[in-house]
Amino acid sequence: MVAALLHDLGDTLSPYNHSQLAAAILKPYVSERTWWIIHHHGVFQAYYYAHHLGGERNAREQFKDSPFYRACVDFCHKYDQAAFDPDYPSKPLAFFEPMVRRIFARQPGHLELTSAS
Repeated sequence: MVAALLHDLGDTLSPYNHSQLAAAILKPYVSERTWWIIHHHGVFQAYYYAHHLGGERNAREQFKDSPFYRACVDFCHKYDQAAFDPDYPSKPLAFFEPMVRRIFARQPGHLELTSAS
């Protein structure tokens, strides 16, 4: 949930590599799986728009052998892409504050492959 909330936090500051910026901030506090999804979501999200701009829609296929490929496809479909819908249900930021505090209260270096972040 926190990763979904923060995955685009670098979009304004670093539009061409915002995924990597957000992933770098989250890396010490989340699982390898969550880090990988955030790190690569920009390429995966391009599936929805790159072909309209002359880009490669299926660029995400370069990662098809990753154990996190399907999770990133699902993340983009369920959360990133869907959030562009103005009628997408959302909660106020205060709802997420305890979750954000809990994640960033972790001891930096927490990076377990099997943890659910």
